[in-house]
Amino acid sequence: MHDDRSLIESRLKRVLEERVVPAIYPESVPLRIGIWVAPGEPVPVAEGLAAPRTPIETGAKWGAPWGTSWLTVSGTVPTAWAGKTVEALIDLGFDKNMPGFQCEGLVYRPDGTPVKGLNPRNQWVRIAAPAVGGEEVLLHVEAASNPVVLDYHPFLPTLLGEKETSGDEPQYRLRRIDLAVFDQDVWNLVQDLEVLGELMLELPKDAGRRYEIVRAIERSLDAIDLQDVNGTAAAARSQLAEALSVPATASAHRLSAVGHAHIDSAWLWPLRETVRKVARTTANMTALLDDEPDFVYTMSQAAQYEFVKVHRPEVYARVKKAVAAGRFVPTGGMWVESDTNMPGSEAMARQFVHGKRFFLDEFGIENDEVWLPDTFGFAGGLPQIIKAAGSKWLLTQKISWSQINKFPHHTFLWEGIDGTRIFTHFPPIDTYNCSMHGREIAHAARNFKDKGVARHSMAPTGWGDGGGGTTREMIAKAARMRDLEGSAKVAWEKPADFFAKAEAEYANPPVWVGELYLELHRATLTSQAKTKQGNRRSEHLLHEAELWAATAAVRTGYAYPYQALDRIWKTVLLHQFHDILPGSSIAWVHREAEATYAVVAADLHAIIDAAQRALAGDPAAGDVIVFNAAPHTRGGVAPGAGTRAAGRSTGCSLSTRDDGSFVLDNGLIRVTVDQRGLVTSVYDIAAGRESLAPRQPGNLLQLHPDFPNMWDAWDVDKFYRNTVTDLTDADEVTINQDTDEAVTVRVDRSFGSSKAVQTLTLTAGAKRLDIETEVDWHETEKFLKLAFPLDIHTERYASETQFGHLHRPTHTNTSWEHAKFEACNHRFLYFDEPGWGVALVNDSTYGHDVTRTVREDHGTTTTVRASLLRAPRFPDPETDQGMHRFRHALVPGAVIGDAVREGWAINLPERRIPGDTEVAPLVGMDNAAVIVSAVKLADDTSGDVVVRVYEARGGRAETRLTAGFPHAGVAICDLLERRVADSEGPELEADGAIRLKLRPFELVTLRFTRRSTGA
Repeated sequence: MHDDRSLIESRLKRVLEERVVPAIYPESVPLRIGIWVAPGEPVPVAEGLAAPRTPIETGAKWGAPWGTSWLTVSGTVPTAWAGKTVEALIDLGFDKNMPGFQCEGLVYRPDGTPVKGLNPRNQWVRIAAPAVGGEEVLLHVEAASNPVVLDYHPFLPTLLGEKETSGDEPQYRLRRIDLAVFDQDVWNLVQDLEVLGELMLELPKDAGRRYEIVRAIERSLDAIDLQDVNGTAAAARSQLAEALSVPATASAHRLSAVGHAHIDSAWLWPLRETVRKVARTTANMTALLDDEPDFVYTMSQAAQYEFVKVHRPEVYARVKKAVAAGRFVPTGGMWVESDTNMPGSEAMARQFVHGKRFFLDEFGIENDEVWLPDTFGFAGGLPQIIKAAGSKWLLTQKISWSQINKFPHHTFLWEGIDGTRIFTHFPPIDTYNCSMHGREIAHAARNFKDKGVARHSMAPTGWGDGGGGTTREMIAKAARMRDLEGSAKVAWEKPADFFAKAEAEYANPPVWVGELYLELHRATLTSQAKTKQGNRRSEHLLHEAELWAATAAVRTGYAYPYQALDRIWKTVLLHQFHDILPGSSIAWVHREAEATYAVVAADLHAIIDAAQRALAGDPAAGDVIVFNAAPHTRGGVAPGAGTRAAGRSTGCSLSTRDDGSFVLDNGLIRVTVDQRGLVTSVYDIAAGRESLAPRQPGNLLQLHPDFPNMWDAWDVDKFYRNTVTDLTDADEVTINQDTDEAVTVRVDRSFGSSKAVQTLTLTAGAKRLDIETEVDWHETEKFLKLAFPLDIHTERYASETQFGHLHRPTHTNTSWEHAKFEACNHRFLYFDEPGWGVALVNDSTYGHDVTRTVREDHGTTTTVRASLLRAPRFPDPETDQGMHRFRHALVPGAVIGDAVREGWAINLPERRIPGDTEVAPLVGMDNAAVIVSAVKLADDTSGDVVVRVYEARGGRAETRLTAGFPHAGVAICDLLERRVADSEGPELEADGAIRLKLRPFELVTLRFTRRSTGA
């Protein structure tokens, strides 16, 4: 048979575009329009509704970047339209190709009740069905003129990402603002033709089903009178009925669709605009739920629910009603869809604590599923955190973006660093913005890698980022594909129902062990250094604030700042969103983040100071109390304790050689710094071992060109390594400090338009070289690294992640290893041969790379480089310009426990407070392998003490934990501080101490029931 599919495809396309789609609205009359432009930032709804309007016509320009205009549209339904369905069509100047990345609107009734959002694919507002004729129409539109930052070249620099530089020229033209008759028959004909036409294109060339569809479409098009589409639509539909009624085969793939609108909590818009995007989308979706009884919508990110609750309570009331009806489904159980690589252990845990608690408190719902479709890879510590939060399933999609290796599974068990396994699903549809296009549905079925043992997959369906969510067209197309031969079977389903079915049908899914590394967006570990520093410092200040506030509350009756800590945690968690912390947002977002982190730091310092002053006693006594918040004894001060200051250690020396180099020595290590300011030797005196490779200096700043193929702030492509400039020229190398307590060499460098000042310090009693790097950075499209070539032969190295560490190879045997040319670590990296190792610790950097070379002497050089700064130009053309400070330390002769200890120490420096009262720790332990990651009072304000510990070295550990306060018992809890039902509880000893036995990297949360001293 002759294949005339292409002819039918061309005919169908033209008839739909030119005749049928325009006939959906066969009659229309213009509406009157008035406008008021809000000055500055968005105004409250009541103010916008009441403001005076100026008449404006369609075709007029409106909308300066980031502005808000209030439109009023009014008119009368013609009497001739009685009995017909009438809608208002409001086109603000939309580009249908970019839903979510341009102007948007929210429609209100005169009383301020929100109706629905306006978006490029959703421009209608139902007025009457049926109309009686003569109805007066009055609607208000809060229109946001968000600029098109992304455009069609997402790597072009733009000034639109900052309000102060975006200008005030109007960007949009009002295109169509009419009342119109809506022809349901024609609209249904469009859906019929699109579903069959799209299915036709996906069927095999020789499939009989394809020819049946071709003939049906041909008959339908023949039945359309192109001069009377509305009068012949019903006849045209009748020609398609048989083709649409053929049921799917029993083996057809099952696609669980769920309404969804992935809304980035900030990205190419500021946080304040996300508040409005969420309000528009939730108004849209609650309205659609009222119209479509089979439809189910899901939304993650508890923070976004709180946005609506606080800023649009009238919309939130509709959300709560829909949630109670089981139609609007909270999912994910996290505060935001955060990055999962960089957040620290406690922060990652608190994403679930605050997210799940919000859903429990607001809706009485607890999620079993974690929802992270767009996060840039997944750290190996996450499965244990998911389980400890009481969840058991994970959904993501981003791994499908990997550039080099295709992930081998769509449904599998993901095993974390401690052995915890989480049932995980990657939707094979390869998008979290499914539009129910036949191409997407067919791809999901073809792409699904678990055929033969499973047949279910998921399709998050709807336009995201302010694109309006799911449309009525998507729902109509899904209905036609519910049971349609040649197509996957589509049904609306809650995420939890999908996971339950998928888990039940797949008894022995494959296992993936370790991190889920995304082979893309590797530069997000470095971009926007100040945002990353703000996050790291906030995490550690929160650790201190909780520890000292809890200690003061138990010891002195200090009022534990529950509300302040809750507020601050939510602020820090919000900024861990996967386009804020990764540095991939516009300038406005990162400028605000820097200011926010400064406020967070001030608030936390105030809490810490108040708690420590309550503990330290009389500040006029002449003594000083040293507080140690790190989880290891330091300088004689136990973890979580405060002790009178003792004399500092001595024993440092600094000498100068004839060649201009400097030798720093503290009896533990001896460091040589040459006249260029480069470190040529880090010698472990006790081991008689050199750390650095022969003739390869450390502390080497290296500069690369950095112009990725796309996505400037997100990506670094491996070819950046092809060109490197070693920054070996020094302006000056001088002695900065020379005492018995510490010796320091200062190095000043200039390069390009930038300057760098480094101080290299040895401190008495410390087996580490401290390096502080201050960079006044004014480069463009460059990548700055800090290199240490180590004389170590090892096939793998350890990189800290949440509640432990994972190992990565130093070689590139396979394409999977080759792809990991930039990776994430938290506080330390560790390299070792049997019996001897070196750690590199840091206070604020995450990205790094490791390479391995063989020297002429046949020795192996393992080079580790910390990534310091980048200078991408999109989406922020001024990324990282200005002053930055970084702290690193090289720790020779280390075991893994030393790496853990020094990593904590560099991030939690001791504090000295005037006082005369020593402070005993609330919690003590006798095994340094077990880390106390949090000491706090229980969130329920009961006064109970919560302690979280984990095994940090990757081995089994037993510890004796003592509580330095009266308690009436202790229970093992989940992250939400609820007793674990099947737990036997910790082993208690006669004196009330607790004996804990931990597996490698095991995380345990303990809750002590407080007993007053007078009881």
